[in-house]
Order: sequence, then structure tokens, then C-alpha cells
Amino acid sequence: MITSDTRDTQACVKEVLQLAAAGCQIVRITAQTKKYAENLENIRDGVRVAGCRVPLVADIHFKPDAAFEAAKWVEKIRVNPGNYADKKKFEVREYSDDQYEEELLRIREKFAPLVRLCKDLGRAMRIGTNHGSLSDRIMNRYGDTPLGMVESALEFARIAREEDYHNFVFSMKASNPKVMIEAYRLLVARLEAEGADWNYPLHLGVTEAGDGEDGRIKSAIGIGSLLADGIGDTVRVSLTEDAVHEVPVARALVEAIPTGGIANGVRENWNPFEYERRRTEVQEVNGVAFGGLELPRVVTSRRKFEAIAHKLEAMGDYQPELVDDDLDLVALDPRDDEAISEVNRSGVPRLLTVANGLELPVISAFRLLAAKADARHAILLKDTLSPPNGAGTDFLTTLLRAAMNLGSLICDGIGDAVLVQGEDAPGQSLRLSYNILQAAGARIFKTDYVACPSCGRTLFNLQETTQRIREATGHLKGVRIAVMGCIVNGPGEMADADFGYVGGAPGKINLYVGKKAVKFNIPEGEAVERLQDLIREHGRWIDAPAKVAEVS
Repeated sequence: MITSDTRDTQACVKEVLQLAAAGCQIVRITAQTKKYAENLENIRDGVRVAGCRVPLVADIHFKPDAAFEAAKWVEKIRVNPGNYADKKKFEVREYSDDQYEEELLRIREKFAPLVRLCKDLGRAMRIGTNHGSLSDRIMNRYGDTPLGMVESALEFARIAREEDYHNFVFSMKASNPKVMIEAYRLLVARLEAEGADWNYPLHLGVTEAGDGEDGRIKSAIGIGSLLADGIGDTVRVSLTEDAVHEVPVARALVEAIPTGGIANGVRENWNPFEYERRRTEVQEVNGVAFGGLELPRVVTSRRKFEAIAHKLEAMGDYQPELVDDDLDLVALDPRDDEAISEVNRSGVPRLLTVANGLELPVISAFRLLAAKADARHAILLKDTLSPPNGAGTDFLTTLLRAAMNLGSLICDGIGDAVLVQGEDAPGQSLRLSYNILQAAGARIFKTDYVACPSCGRTLFNLQETTQRIREATGHLKGVRIAVMGCIVNGPGEMADADFGYVGGAPGKINLYVGKKAVKFNIPEGEAVERLQDLIREHGRWIDAPAKVAEVS
């Protein structure tokens, strides 16, 4: 998605061409009002004159008239069901069935004309639900849940189908990878239940993933987990960076999709639609407990531990907790029923893992092991079953693969410890382990940020502001801060955040506590300091410790 002001034709055309040159195959442009949408004609013409045929998508929120104008000029319209026909008042009320049906009729009156226009013009559509912008109607009946996200999209899809319009895709975006994964899985199950003619394409994305390593890890957990399950037709990585940096990450994720399977399959022994951690028994090694409700532990190899043993104090929170050689570890082929049965017959809980060197997809292998082994046995997860023999693997590839494999399993509730084998650098492999656990919501050890990727609606420089907020608050362990360029995706996208920094008007910032705005129209120049004051008011502030050196 481009970040330029939609009224600036030259800047928009330039950015579209840059994205296409980087390998982007579909480009989205915001159209917040009809006036903005009118300029899509000039942008489209400029792109086509340059010889670029990449399809253009208009991003629509709140303004049906903008959607009608945009449909004249671009190949696809994205509508957000929570914003297209509803104005959120955050009212708590009970809807009778008759009242709910009245609401659906009202939505149909607003949405059906756009469906008919897209059908007449041959335009495609994305029905794009956002976790943070569900309507009051959905929130009151289904709550702030994956089920609510699915129902919101299906309401609009039924209207499209009633008009015999089928040229649409779904998306179920959230900033929390667990919520996003559950929502897509639930949507797939609902579509299958509706029948074969409901098999519409799916667009994948973790919205407001943030920047840097954390943004890439969150995206890999959410998008990669679903791709590994065979779910998804298009992908968008949302980073708080220049949009062109999103493309290589998305392409690398697609290229990292595991192939092959396990002949005897995986028994579904967990609920794919709702997180529940596998209930193992607690074990202890060298004073470190794991299993049960203990935090997932970070394991390293003996070689890596010895390489960093002299500088552990300088490594801050990225500490090795267990060394693989100290563990009474049982490495198994998950297809070997006799070996697993022997472990299950033992009278004590064991720590199990999948043996290295097996030609099996990591996620499927560990799911199969978890399905066959008694729940009392803890499991050590690995990012790869084929550790590299030396340097040479690109770090982005290593990061994405580790996040996809480990994050997917953790979000399934599987895993009591993690071992990153694919990254050779000792400190870097530990940092990757901890960051994956944090992004998967399994272990919060540092400040967590929900930061949107910027677009033409953004009311301040997101990249610079996010970095200033990181510098000011990055030492607040366990505090979650949302940085939002505008409020389009709703305060609901900050549902898990403790504090929010949101563009309210040009040069003005609103500050939130949870979903509630508490400070309004703060001049941008003083807003970061006022955010710090707000955190102090709520007893979440501590002074920053002395900085430690980076360890690789």
C-alpha cells in the first residue's frame, strides 16, 4: 500500500512504479473521500502511460460515495464492513432478532448499490474485516472476537451473493497474530460449511505489525502459519517502514512455504479456533522449571553457550536458560509409533523433540508428535530439523522460517521450550528466540508496539514518531503501546494495548488508555512527553536502566 497523499499524482505514480519494480503484484491506494477518489483517474493514467499494468485497489473507509467514484478508475475496491455502513458509538445494547434484521436491511441498502456497480464495471472487491473496527452491532452480539470478525464479513458476502456477484476476496486482519490465525481458520471452516460455491480467495495480513525485526516476526507468525496450512491466495506485509521494504519480506514468506507432508497425517488434538496451551507436567533442570504453566524456556547449544558465557551480563534479557546437552532429551521420529508408545509407557514425564535430519515439514512433524505423545510429556520445539553446517544462510530467510515454524506451533498451544538452530550467531539466535515468543504472545519480556504501516490518511510521520516513542519507552517491560497514524482501524485495533498514540488531526495527537481516548488535540511536538506522563499517571513507568552493549 502506498503512503503518498492520494491528491499528489506524481508522488503516487512514482511510488506505484517503485513497488511494481520491487515485485509487488497488486498496489493499494487510500481514497478517504470522493475528492481523493477522483484523482485515482490521474494516478491510473500515469501508471499505465509508464507501461505498468499492476492492478490498483482503492482502500475505502466510512465513505460510500468515495467507493462509487473509485470504482470508475481502479480494478478493485476494498471495503471494511465495520466502517462502510456503520458509525461506531460504542453503545452497549441488546439487539432483538427483529432489530438485528433491521440493521442488516439498512446495510444492504448502502452496500448493494456498490456491489451492482462493481458487477457492471467488472471490478473486483475485498471484503476486509479488521479486528479493531468491528461495528457496534457485531460487538454487542459476538464480542471483540474472531467469530465477530467472520460474521461481519459474511454479512457483506451474503449481500454480494444475493446480487449474483462473486468477484470478491476476504481478509481477516488483526495486529495480534493469534487472533488473526484463529479468524482465518474459522472463516475457512464457515466457508466449507456453506458449500463448495463459497470457496472464495483469501488475502492474508497482520495489520499494524510494526517495524524492524519485530514487525517481520509478527508477520511471519501470522501469515506464515496460515500459508503452511494451505490457507491464503494473496499476502500483504504491513511494516512501519517505506512500503517498498514490505515486498521482499512478503516474497520471502511465500517462498518459505513448506512442501510435503506426513503420510499418516496429524490427528487434530487441539482446538484450531481458540488458543489453549497443551497441558504438560512441570519438569526441572538445573533449577529451571519448564512445562505446565511455566513460561516457554529458551534453549541453546553447548557450543553457543560456551561462546557467550563470558559476556552474559552484557546480554540483558537475552539469556540462555537451558543448554541442550544438559537435558534428558528424547529425540523421536513422529512416525515411529513404537518408539512413542515406549515413551508413553514410561512412568515419568519426559522432554521430547523431533530428531534432526528427518525430511519432514517442521510444523507437521511437531503437531504429529504432540498428537501421539501423552500430554504429560513436554516438547522442545526447533525452528529447523536441518541445522546449517556453517555461515551462509540469509538472516531474513532464517528469521522468517524460525518465526513461521516456532510461532505457528506456539499459537497452537504446542511447545514448552524453543531451540533456534538455523541461526549460527549465538547472541542473535537467542534474541530471535525471545522475540518470537513475545510476538506469539507466549512470553512478554520487553515493551510491545502495535504500529500501523502508514498510508495517505496518516496524520504524522509514522516512522520517525515510532522511533521517538521506542527511544522514550523501550525499557518498559510488559507495556504495550499502539502508534496509529489515524483512527480508521478503530481503537479496537488497540484492544490489547495499554496506551495509544493516535493522529487526531494534522499536527494534533490523541492519547488513549486501552480503547478510551483521554487526552485530545495535543501538539505533536509535545505528544511523546505527554505519553510518558500518561504512563506515569497509571503507575506503569519506571526509569530506564543503563544501556548495555549489543550482542550478536
